[in-house]
Amino acid sequence: MTATFATTSMPITAAAAIVRPRTETASRYTLATLRLATGFIFLWAFLDKTFGLGFSTPIERAWINGGTPSQGFLMSEAVTGPLKGFFASIASPLTDVLFMAGMLGIGLAVMLGVGLRISAIAGTVIMVLMYLAEWPFTAYASSTNPLVDYHLIYALALIVVAATAAGDTWGLGKIWKTLPVVRTQNWLR
Repeated sequence: MTATFATTSMPITAAAAIVRPRTETASRYTLATLRLATGFIFLWAFLDKTFGLGFSTPIERAWINGGTPSQGFLMSEAVTGPLKGFFASIASPLTDVLFMAGMLGIGLAVMLGVGLRISAIAGTVIMVLMYLAEWPFTAYASSTNPLVDYHLIYALALIVVAATAAGDTWGLGKIWKTLPVVRTQNWLR
């Protein structure tokens, strides 16, 4: 097969150049899809907890009806392990506001493809804290894997979309990068 290909009039490097753009395009679209899906996870968490859409939050526990999104979690039986006391001690109306602002901000930024670096950092911090709160290292944990669960996968997805500039495809990333403040403050990308 190699000998047959090498005898054609097209050099191997030209054939590779034809294949590479298709692969790069598929990669860009795949990363953009990962970005949109991950952003929607965070945005959906905000919407469900704010309005009690009935998926993980019933309407009577919605934030607009006096529910306490982070306090409800931090004081629940889902929080286990040696850090349970720490997480119970930080449960407050302030953590509700910070958590909900984080879910909204991360969700919108990632969906729009802007501020992906800061969204990746903030989202990773939130996901690692939630991972530790549920303490997956025991046989009684809700996760089926004691080391890697969905919190860490979401954090990794955020890091990947930020590291690959996935907001440039199907997002506002290219426009965002041209803003003067973003050009001078690279961490805002």
